[in-house]
Amino acid sequence: MNAVAVSIQNLEFKYPGQITSCLNTINLEVAAGERFGLFGPNGAGKTTLMNCMTGLLNYQQGSIRLFGNEVINNRKTVNNLFGFVPQDFSFYQELSPVENLNFFGAWSGMDKAVIKKKSEELLEVLGLADVRNKPVEKFSGGMKRRVNLAIGVMNTPRILFLDEPTVGVDVHTRQAIISYLKELNNNGTTLIYTSHQLNEAEDLCNKIAMIDDGKIIVHDSLTQLLTEYKEEGLEGLFIHLTGKMYRDS
Repeated sequence: MNAVAVSIQNLEFKYPGQITSCLNTINLEVAAGERFGLFGPNGAGKTTLMNCMTGLLNYQQGSIRLFGNEVINNRKTVNNLFGFVPQDFSFYQELSPVENLNFFGAWSGMDKAVIKKKSEELLEVLGLADVRNKPVEKFSGGMKRRVNLAIGVMNTPRILFLDEPTVGVDVHTRQAIISYLKELNNNGTTLIYTSHQLNEAEDLCNKIAMIDDGKIIVHDSLTQLLTEYKEEGLEGLFIHLTGKMYRDS
């Protein structure tokens, strides 16, 4: 029986000044080793939920545990359990890939020898070895995405949170990143992923949840949900469950 990587119970969250909660009684479990996708319309609460899971936001009620550790009470332990690849670039543009990896490795408390070894491995695997010493600000969008990913997995996390990890990249870079994520998962890393790239998500995720208006509306294997709702793909399932209206406001 798989261990539980993420356990969320009766979670409530609202931003300062809000009258109503934007996350309402969220209950969710993600088993260790899953490739889990979290989807929903704009403003549904998926990024807020991910930020609560990573401790970037402090929730008011309920519980979030990563491998049994409550997020808000065990910051140091929890921070060593996960990596985070945000949608926005999370590196120093004026530094090189090597300098960024050295900095973030040291910031997470890694030993110098381990930082050097891990950096070499990631630069090679992610196709950045030839530009290791060049300023990241001169890189293409796809190369910057790979630097972002390298920083997120620098500490060899047991859980990797991914918020739109391939936004703005070409098809070759997207395929390379997804292939690498599958390899990480095959080696034991649990993936928690959100994206608007539903074709990509369908290829990557084996278990999904959809959130709308701050509530989980479905949670099951993708295969089971497609069968249950008689849809051929994730895009059709998404529209079926969340409707066709504009969600830009």
